[in-house]
Amino acid sequence: MIPGNKYDILKQYFGYDRFRGAQEALIDGILEGRDVLGIMPTGAGKSLCYQIPALMLDGITLVISPLISLMIDQVKSLNQDGIHAAYLNSSLTAGQYYKALEYAKQGRYPIIYVAPERLLTDAFLDFALRAKIAMIAVDEAHCVSQWGQDFRPSYLKIMEFVERLPCRPVISAFTATATKEVKEDIIDILQLDNPLAITTGFDRDNLYFAVKTPKDRYGAIRDYLESHPGDSGIIYCLTRKQVEEVCERLRRDGFAVTRYHAGLSDEERKRNQDDFIYDRIPIVVATNAFGLGINKSNVRFVLHCGMPKNLESYYQEAGRAGRDGEPAECILYYSGQDVITNQFFIEHNQDNEELDAMTLALIQERDRERLKKMTFYCFTNECLRDYILKYFGEYGSNYCGNCSNCQTQFETVDVTEPARSLIGCVESCGQRYGTTVILDTVHGANTAKIRNYRMNENPYYGTLAKVPVYRLRQVMNELQMRGLLAVTGDEYALVKLTKESGRFLRGGETMLMKMAREQERPDGKERASAAGTSARKLKKDRKGGVYLSDDESMLFEKLRALRSEIAKEEHVPPYIVFSDKTLVLMCRIRPKTKREMLTVSGVGEFKYEKYGERFLECLKKE
Repeated sequence: MIPGNKYDILKQYFGYDRFRGAQEALIDGILEGRDVLGIMPTGAGKSLCYQIPALMLDGITLVISPLISLMIDQVKSLNQDGIHAAYLNSSLTAGQYYKALEYAKQGRYPIIYVAPERLLTDAFLDFALRAKIAMIAVDEAHCVSQWGQDFRPSYLKIMEFVERLPCRPVISAFTATATKEVKEDIIDILQLDNPLAITTGFDRDNLYFAVKTPKDRYGAIRDYLESHPGDSGIIYCLTRKQVEEVCERLRRDGFAVTRYHAGLSDEERKRNQDDFIYDRIPIVVATNAFGLGINKSNVRFVLHCGMPKNLESYYQEAGRAGRDGEPAECILYYSGQDVITNQFFIEHNQDNEELDAMTLALIQERDRERLKKMTFYCFTNECLRDYILKYFGEYGSNYCGNCSNCQTQFETVDVTEPARSLIGCVESCGQRYGTTVILDTVHGANTAKIRNYRMNENPYYGTLAKVPVYRLRQVMNELQMRGLLAVTGDEYALVKLTKESGRFLRGGETMLMKMAREQERPDGKERASAAGTSARKLKKDRKGGVYLSDDESMLFEKLRALRSEIAKEEHVPPYIVFSDKTLVLMCRIRPKTKREMLTVSGVGEFKYEKYGERFLECLKKE
């Protein structure tokens, strides 16, 4: 137990003057002995909600965490803040593990991170049954629910462990993404007793969202990186093969980039992850195996070369951008092939092999429904941020001003006739074909496939020959979103009629939809100029919305260099020393004394004593 109140601890160890959002309410709930559930977006400071009470409670706090990288990162950060903490997982040798347990028995650690698989082992139980455990904090609590996107059977061991303890501790649970059903599951499975449950809202207003459908996805990604030199970011791909291809092409094109997927050796994965976290390589190309627990604060972009299988996964992965609160970009490059790839993953999911046939079928049906909603995100012309928030049960204004749809000029178009032709074509062919065949038929394509299927004899053949195919595809997508057509969730992806199809086809209803207003395409010079302007704007914005003069920018780079030097000495990632945001504030405030330096957000007493003077010295030289 560390002396002092919550405000003293917040400032002395973490360097902040005040709590954000729901942090204080959740901390007070824990200190009052209540179970709590905090649903807070990535970057909202969930970890402080259990770390500060852990330092004030009489006893040990066990933090149950799903990934090794998350534990290591959190423990390094706490140690840098002057707080003794340890982790117990498979990354330790047997000798290291038992030594850490021995130190834990001696009461050296107020906070211990442990993998759920370790809870019921003889060695850990021997320690836990003799220790005074004040709180169990369940991080990434959605992993306990079979209806969550990252269900981990090992999380079901948590309550069996709690029931073996001589005295039930306070239980706190935290997650960034949880629908209403998952929230109820967390409370039920973890047996939270009359919990203080707070959902702070899922909005991250510093993140810009966009969906793009380029013909050349790699070319679009390459162009993006060229216009954002020096920025750190993640490029997510759906498959290992795609990771290898994108990474290799980027290397050939001169970008400093590394890779991460489950097919690499443990040694290479760790090396590549460290290169990214320690800012040795600014860009990582990865599958969804990368990122959970990565607390790198200066990720300026997350690009998806392919659509994830659900919005929970997408928002979690996109949320790894801009954890420092600075502006960041989340762009999804979509292709219709992504739907087929994800359908294959759903049908061949090996994570739930232990489930009985009926439960497995229910989970697959749920996954197909979530994939449909993810696909609609890529189709919608409404506000992208609002679409995400509605999915998680929040309702906004349907205009955020910071997504690609809100920044696009739309016009309302009557698409009644194209819609009826598409539905009529599906009906007249007996619902036997996929989207491409239907579109080619109404557009009048003269291909071998159309002739072989005899779709050139279909009554709707060529009826929409004058409408561009990309417009027809937009109408087809809109029909799916409105439930007037459906696509089967199997490898064939056949277009099917719904209960509403006949009513619309034979009724007098008009169908209006928003379509992007046609714009004149700029020539090459104009595009280059626009890209340069965008890059300059981002450079200005990402300094916390504050313009840094040339002198301040030079000072910022010198402070970054000093931070890198210290990080190498301490063997920690640079952002654990100080975040970019803290360095920007140093450039603006220009502290000259210890007292002034401690007014900078992110500078606490412990960190100042370790290396505050070196930063003051660097600032004095300017």
